[in-house]
Amino acid sequence: MMITFSSIIRKHSLSLQIKKERARILEDPKALLPVAFVSFKGRWGAAVAAQTQQTKNPTVWLTDWAPEPQDVYWRNLSIPFVELTIRKLLLAVAFFLLVFFFMIPITFVQSLANLQGLSEKLSFLKPLENMDFFSSFVQGFLPGLVLKIFLLLLPALLMFMSKIEGHISWSALERRTAAKYFIFLVVTVFFGSILTGTASQQLNKFIKEPPSDIPNTIGDSVGQKALFFVTYIMVDGWASNALEILRLKPLIIFHLRNMFLVKTERDRQKAMDPGSICLYQNLPKIELYFLLAIIYAPITPILLPFIIIYFGFSYLVYRNQVINVYDQQYESAGAFWPHLHTRIISCAIIQQIAMIGVLALKSEGKFTPYLIPLPIVTFTFHLYCKNRFEPAFRKYPLAEAMAKDTLERAVEPTFDLRSYLEDKYMHPVLKEAENADSISDDSDEEPPLIPLRHP
Repeated sequence: MMITFSSIIRKHSLSLQIKKERARILEDPKALLPVAFVSFKGRWGAAVAAQTQQTKNPTVWLTDWAPEPQDVYWRNLSIPFVELTIRKLLLAVAFFLLVFFFMIPITFVQSLANLQGLSEKLSFLKPLENMDFFSSFVQGFLPGLVLKIFLLLLPALLMFMSKIEGHISWSALERRTAAKYFIFLVVTVFFGSILTGTASQQLNKFIKEPPSDIPNTIGDSVGQKALFFVTYIMVDGWASNALEILRLKPLIIFHLRNMFLVKTERDRQKAMDPGSICLYQNLPKIELYFLLAIIYAPITPILLPFIIIYFGFSYLVYRNQVINVYDQQYESAGAFWPHLHTRIISCAIIQQIAMIGVLALKSEGKFTPYLIPLPIVTFTFHLYCKNRFEPAFRKYPLAEAMAKDTLERAVEPTFDLRSYLEDKYMHPVLKEAENADSISDDSDEEPPLIPLRHP
């Protein structure tokens, strides 16, 4: 690598400018945010400050546990408290409208499964209606593929909405996005596919049949959509596992960056960074497949092998990805689990209500009274788990904090936590500038060779 005198002068000039700008920002009172990361000598003091109300007016000082340095989402730290409330309200309305209007493409997807109805509206399809291959493709494979295409940009859109809500950590952003995505999948993909398909196919029956026969029509709709969900699992679940293990998208992005953006070894390292596993995108899909499994197990068991194959390959694929590929960005101490538990309970309650309806239709109400207590018992169990175990994820016991502080003082009496945390919560831009200042300006030596990792 050739280093010229002009490049050395330019580098020195840029370093001085960065140093002056950093000093100006640190001394400018307008650059201060109404938020602070406070460190304590021990866990007990931190637990008391984080878990108690500091002032008579609860909005004057808002204290909470700080996320770890790698977990902080710096852009949202400057949002005022009142603005946070307004943002969350507006985003809740926007999310409702998004779910509501997404029923339009769901209706279109379900119309693809009815080739006879399509051929009546589109006359050029009538000659193809009797072709077995074409009818199998349109009615079986195409609806799941089209729905998958409609859902491609949804996780990124929901993450953008969560960022607007004002969460200050990446883990909170992923949890909120995962919650939105799960609700979206259950309402649109599951209920939307069933109800939209039933409305388009059974509207005449609702009008002509007596009211006593309408529950039979609704009860049969779940079984009618089994084939659609089989194809959806194959297109979305099986294909996503294959794409995950191949990692075609990161491979293409790496080569594009390598051709146009990479100029230094540091740029190459950034281009090869695999990132962390996308929990907000993967967990809601797993929860949806769990819901489909427990609902269709007693109704249409043919669906189970497809879901079991998906779960089996998902375990093998993501076990390898977590161990050998991804670099997790943060650690949140299992903060995802309470949300996951709530969604599992929600899936169980939906399945129990669906079974009550199915058995009420099939057995003429003979066994329905025995199933009515099930959702009540399940919800009661959820409340017990929430009251008994959720505080372990939200609060830190003072007795445990005192015990660990005492043990730490006895084992490591010279440990200085303040020096360790001194620059951990510095803004990444300022930290990079500080690191750049500390680098020697000796550019005569060749930079050390860094072994490259596979993308």
